Amino acid sequence: MSEFVVIAGLSGAGRSQAANVLEDLGWFVIDNLPPALIDKVAELVQTPGSRIERVALVVGSKAEIDEVTEGLASLRATAERVRVLFLEAADEVLIRRYEDTRRRHPLADGDGVAATIAREREVLEPVKAEADVVVDTGMFNVHELRDRLVELFGEESHAAGMATTVMSFGYKHGLPIDVDIVLDCRFLPNPHWVEELRPRTGLDADVRAYVLGQTEASVFLDRLDHLLDLLMPAYVKEGKSYLTIALGCTGGRHRSVAIAEEVAINLRRRGFDPRVQHRDVNK
Repeated sequence: MSEFVVIAGLSGAGRSQAANVLEDLGWFVIDNLPPALIDKVAELVQTPGSRIERVALVVGSKAEIDEVTEGLASLRATAERVRVLFLEAADEVLIRRYEDTRRRHPLADGDGVAATIAREREVLEPVKAEADVVVDTGMFNVHELRDRLVELFGEESHAAGMATTVMSFGYKHGLPIDVDIVLDCRFLPNPHWVEELRPRTGLDADVRAYVLGQTEASVFLDRLDHLLDLLMPAYVKEGKSYLTIALGCTGGRHRSVAIAEEVAINLRRRGFDPRVQHRDVNK
């Protein structure tokens, strides 16, 4: 079975780093591939007798976007499995990286780094729309990014079915960008205002009991359960490779953590094996 990952994204967001990680994982990596050659590479890989099964293609920002989207469409039509990874980061993160490395932005034309990044974001929107997963590299240090990519593309990451993640987060720390469904838990009473619960988290039994003991929490989980009964089989049928369900509260330490753990339990009951990530629980 031939398997392809196309790595795209903003300059400075970590395409080369992602390529190195996949190479370490045993993928055959081609960096800065001209989009016009995507078909040729796919043809060679899928030729009978080829020993190459897992190919990562890194597409640079200088590529013609129409050629990239056409190449992706052709690849999806002919290859057995294709995933598109789009790497993202906030403007201030990208600007700081360019200042630290003193490298010139590949699309720079005298407008300044911030204006160039804005222009690149706009140009890459059609490619981002094709992505199976968007990773905000500004949220990770180098080791955390590697761990995230290993989870997504390691040998055991997709032995079967759709890779599902349940994430908790705090709105005051910003919305996560690499998610599919966002649900707000701030309608529930906040354990932060209960003195003995404030220093604890939704992973502690007493906080969890407080959150799940609310009538509104029970109704919310019941209705979400019915919604997931509809959505999960539909996503699988559609062939979705990744699904991330994010639950947020103010700080990401109490309500969203407890609810996320409960949602993960409900998904396991349906036969899924979700990864649970509490983004802001230690902040």
